[in-house]
Amino acid sequence: MLIKEKKDIRKQRKREKILDAAAELFSHKSYHEVMMEDVAKLTSVAKGTVYNYFESKEELYFSIMRIRMENLISSLKTKIETEDNDIDSLRSFVTHLYMFMMKYQNFFMIYQKDSLSKDNPNCEQLVSLEAQLNRIIRDIIKSGKTAGLFRNVDEEFAISLILGSIYGVVQKDIEKKINDDEKRKEREKVFEFIVHGLYAGFKSIPSLPLKGKTIVITRTVEQSKESAAALNKLGADVIVIPTLEIVPPSSWREFDTLVSHPDKIDFIIFSSAHAVKMFSIRINELNLSFNFNRVKIVAIGNKTSTVCERHHIPVHIIPKKFSSEGVFEELSKFNLKNKVILIPRSAIGREELPGGLKDLGAIIKPVPVYNVSLPGKETTKQNIHLLLEAKPDLFIFTSPSTFDNFIQIMKISDPSKYFNGFDVAAIGPTTQTEIVKHKVKVSIMPDEFTIEGLIKKIVQYYSSNEINR
Repeated sequence: MLIKEKKDIRKQRKREKILDAAAELFSHKSYHEVMMEDVAKLTSVAKGTVYNYFESKEELYFSIMRIRMENLISSLKTKIETEDNDIDSLRSFVTHLYMFMMKYQNFFMIYQKDSLSKDNPNCEQLVSLEAQLNRIIRDIIKSGKTAGLFRNVDEEFAISLILGSIYGVVQKDIEKKINDDEKRKEREKVFEFIVHGLYAGFKSIPSLPLKGKTIVITRTVEQSKESAAALNKLGADVIVIPTLEIVPPSSWREFDTLVSHPDKIDFIIFSSAHAVKMFSIRINELNLSFNFNRVKIVAIGNKTSTVCERHHIPVHIIPKKFSSEGVFEELSKFNLKNKVILIPRSAIGREELPGGLKDLGAIIKPVPVYNVSLPGKETTKQNIHLLLEAKPDLFIFTSPSTFDNFIQIMKISDPSKYFNGFDVAAIGPTTQTEIVKHKVKVSIMPDEFTIEGLIKKIVQYYSSNEINR
């Protein structure tokens, strides 16, 4: 079975190699000038090998076009689905289409040609794919007009203008052989040109304080999506590198023993949304009816509080400071002598919170309800490729584990050298300490140790930098 899989992988790689070579030839010559012998020679294979993969030159030509068009449409739909308004959707369409064509320049050069008859059945498939591309931008324009964001423009004219503008800039930039930094600037220029033509009230266009910034987020997949959406709204390009996967603890024994006697618990402290979710999952698995009315629930942070509400856990205390210090300040108002405090947490939870509460006379029960592990290679493979091709402005780390796991995933032997020249953001002092320990400078840390507070601080940091230039 393994031998067959390896053979299939080799065949797929050879097929892709043939497609890449053919794309290069078709991009510089007319369809009729390219011979299968030329493709074989450029790929360093026998002519018969090429025919083993493609029955004819026509099939080879249209395979290049079809595969790239399908990938383009699929990736556009995926990006636009995450946007919350039509201006963000327009921006995603324009910038992604531009970057896709700049990445696959040979495909773009072929796509701009009209070498074969539209009566050809294969051409009909391409026409259908092109219609799907037009439909994506048409739907954005229609929705924007309905919402009053876009002017009442003729849709077909607007589509021609938008695509013509993007393709014209791509053609110019290919000829100029611009670098990656220039590409990022160019895609912003073409978006601004297009949005100026469509926007109905340009004086009040939503602010994009992080426009032109590429930001790397290192969290769980679920958390990263939420954070990425918030940063995208502010104009940032986001690369998600999942560094954590939440899994159950190695044993539930200690937790099960404690929650089986809920009348002996006086406080429960939830320090993260993960702790709330895994706590609730296990309570349901045990079919346990937990009476929260006699227990005081402490939620560190508004996000944690919201997740508690979602799981029907009443929150009594939200510390003003979203930190161990904030918890101490709130709970010091109570007589904690011999009070039992349950702290559901990660298996690698730190000791600042339990240690401080113990000093107040409490009986502390920190129990693991989840563990963190490295995500699978398939989860990170594609996004690592994006990171290697990009030039990020900022790396965000939200826990010591996200930093340590990022180093491990990226196989970084010298963190101080790797992060030199980039901004680094830490969500709080514990994360900052871990980063600085590796001789990496932390440029941004919020006053409120939440992702919302961190994003606010990031905006302030780059806004002040712009003013000081």
